[in-house]
Amino acid sequence: MASSFSTNVKPCKLALIQLAVTADKNANLTNARTHVLEAASHGANLIVLPECFNSPYGTNFFPEYAEHLKDGPSVKALSTMAKDANAYLIGGSIPERDPTDDKVYNTCTVYNPQGELIATHRKVHLFDIDVPGKIRFQESETLTAGNKLTHVDTEFGKVGVGICYDIRFPEPAMIAARQGCFIMVYPGAFNMTTGPLHWELLQRARAVDNQIYVAACSPARDLSAGYHAWGHSTVVGPAGNVIETMDEKQGIIYADLDLTKMTEFRQSIPLYNQRRFDLYADVSKATP
Repeated sequence: MASSFSTNVKPCKLALIQLAVTADKNANLTNARTHVLEAASHGANLIVLPECFNSPYGTNFFPEYAEHLKDGPSVKALSTMAKDANAYLIGGSIPERDPTDDKVYNTCTVYNPQGELIATHRKVHLFDIDVPGKIRFQESETLTAGNKLTHVDTEFGKVGVGICYDIRFPEPAMIAARQGCFIMVYPGAFNMTTGPLHWELLQRARAVDNQIYVAACSPARDLSAGYHAWGHSTVVGPAGNVIETMDEKQGIIYADLDLTKMTEFRQSIPLYNQRRFDLYADVSKATP
């Protein structure tokens, strides 16, 4: 199977914004806007916010902060941010309440430079873990899992979107790459146990296995909060190399994404022509 992505003609400058999140939703939205416009002023045209950037992260907070996508304050604010920044905006994630069944989802919304909502991704794999003596967290206590994968058409090419725990499952990234996505973007909030172990490792694995860019955007760490995010937002190249990363504090990192280099790397190690689908299934053919 040959690579199916097409080289973009418009340069893509990615910005990951690692935000400090508080219990004040309006303050969080204002802080996000300030940083989105700052990123745009530095030339970023694909801007990413963290998981749960508008509320504290925790099962008890999701229902309290959840809002409808149609008329919620976060969606309105994100739409305006994207338009004023004249950039594609991957709006991290927010707790979403579905008005049809009152279920709550962890949802990423994506906007074009005109401020139009062009995609939504509901977190597919819920973060239900129990590491004895270290951390227990059960998103399924208040959240419902999404039921579709998300690929977004942009001026730069197709972008795959996942949220946090989605990165641990290789199939969505495989499917995205084989269906033409040049990058997987994961707003995420790994913790102080899983972050040091696997945050960077998983990004590099998803990148090198699929020869695509991977970007993961975390909230900043707040030791006074109930959940301590690892931080360290990172951009990884298609060779599995870390292009940019940061510490645990609030800030922005930038990366110029060059699809020509991706093409060259895929030609030098031609996995797309060497897969043995006579011996194992092509997972990209199984998606709806």
